[in-house]
Amino acid sequence: MANLVVWIYSQGWAVRMGEVLRTKEQAEFYAKEGKGIKNSVHRKKLAADLYLSKNGKATWEKEDYRALGNKWKTYHPLARWGGDFRRRDAFHFSFEWKGVK
Repeated sequence: MANLVVWIYSQGWAVRMGEVLRTKEQAEFYAKEGKGIKNSVHRKKLAADLYLSKNGKATWEKEDYRALGNKWKTYHPLARWGGDFRRRDAFHFSFEWKGVK
């Protein structure tokens, strides 16, 4: 993750990191709300949500995250980007664990 953050800054972006650890209760709540799954890799500290900004302005445009996702996947064969998921989550960067992304 540190390598990705350094790379992000080298591309002219700033980044905030969110939700690395998700509690069991949060995971269950998000699953009920349709915003996640009970066995999220966030529960194992194998995922982080990253949020980009440039010149003090945050971007929520999913296409702005594509280069990050592609770079992230070059670091390890189990690195996963949420932008590739069936239910897209461009802010999600994780490592697959026992089939969970």
